[in-house]
Amino acid sequence: MTAQQQLVSVDDISEDNAPLIYVSGGLKPFIDRVREEVSGEVPDLSTKKGRDRVASLAAKVSKSKVAVEKPGREYLKRLKEMPKVVEAELREFVTSMDDLRDAVRKPLTDWEAAEAARVAEHKASLESLRNTDTTDASAAMIKSLIADMEAEEIGPDWEEFEAEAHRVKAASLATLREALSKREQHEAEQAELERLRAEREAQAQREREAQLVREAEERARREAEQAAQAEREAVIRREAEAKARELYLKQQAEAAEREKAVAEQRAMQAEIDAKAKAEQAAAAERQRYLDEQREAAKAAALREADQANRAAVNRAALDAFIAGGLPEECAKQAVILIAKKQIPNITISY
Repeated sequence: MTAQQQLVSVDDISEDNAPLIYVSGGLKPFIDRVREEVSGEVPDLSTKKGRDRVASLAAKVSKSKVAVEKPGREYLKRLKEMPKVVEAELREFVTSMDDLRDAVRKPLTDWEAAEAARVAEHKASLESLRNTDTTDASAAMIKSLIADMEAEEIGPDWEEFEAEAHRVKAASLATLREALSKREQHEAEQAELERLRAEREAQAQREREAQLVREAEERARREAEQAAQAEREAVIRREAEAKARELYLKQQAEAAEREKAVAEQRAMQAEIDAKAKAEQAAAAERQRYLDEQREAAKAAALREADQANRAAVNRAALDAFIAGGLPEECAKQAVILIAKKQIPNITISY
């Protein structure tokens, strides 16, 4: 075996043996040695430890590349007479090492790409669940959206996003149901307003027709009176005046009736507005109650966490006293006195 064949470790490189290494084909043993060191393992990419090991092996290849390339570059500077040979060898070495590094890391790179695509797909599905836009949607359309949302299955295929998907689905359903309630109320109010408008128009039409009938009868009466004998003109005038008074009183009564209908309509509209305001106030009160419940739960969780932390710190102090030789009862009493700040200049940090 020649001296050149024996130099296969990065630690073997020195200024004295550089001429044996940085020659045509001289760096191939180093490439083979590094390849042997990093290619003998098949890490498990399904675990973080395995993925970290792949990254570590790739980093080792890069480190070995630098360890060989740096002294080679320094040797190249001293060899003015053969730069092309050394540069070509180094270029081939760097390329081979980069290819080897990329090949070693490729399973991890592929896994990372697949993982990113999987997470992106789940996030896109979550965003679809969050889409509860009901602008300009009818009650029937919102019911259809609710049915589609309820039919959306959340299961193990959501993987680590399953819990979040359940929360998003529940929140979206709550939003859609609230929108449905408001839309149904709005449509009912519009239907009632349309019914009242139709009734007003029908009443107006009946009044116009009645007025036309009255006017026709009046014309017929006047024509008959004009053709009557002169001696009946006085009687006819008195009868006409009486009928005119009756017509006036009737018209006054009809006007009062119309004003009454308008007042009733205004009262009905005021009742509808008051009901809407009351429902809005109730919704605000429900939201305030939910906010108070969330804040109370949060405060309770903080208190429990603080109590658990204090218990753990006190336990650690007790164990330390016992380990230092104090009897357990004395150690307990010491911890209690310090925790109550009854021992000057000594405190427990929580």
